[in-house]
Amino acid sequence: MGTKYIKPTESELEILQVLWERKIASVRDVHEVLAKTKEAGYTTTLKLMQIMFEKGLVKRDSTLKTHFYQAATSREKTQKHLLGKMIDSLFGGSPTQLVMQALGDHKASPEELEEIQRMINNLKTQ
Repeated sequence: MGTKYIKPTESELEILQVLWERKIASVRDVHEVLAKTKEAGYTTTLKLMQIMFEKGLVKRDSTLKTHFYQAATSREKTQKHLLGKMIDSLFGGSPTQLVMQALGDHKASPEELEEIQRMINNLKTQ
């Protein structure tokens, strides 16, 4: 697909997190979730979501009086893109450096370590 990827800002990512969880939500729904953890006015959330719609980060259903929004791309695609950019810019293109940094600074649970080991084993057998 020839469309250019639009990198979401930190605030836009917070909104996308809500939309990924909810699948579809009104501005009020999103605002109520955001207001639990940060100081944000309703009009700020509304404006951000309108900008996100114009950028193509979210889709909007305008058939009802209340507009409902949903993410225009999946969490996985966004994670993949942002992670790729981060590996290139911060870790000199080395996924190993990223993993070492992540595991060194964040305590992974035994379950997470098992999942990581499974992924490594799968990569070795490919």
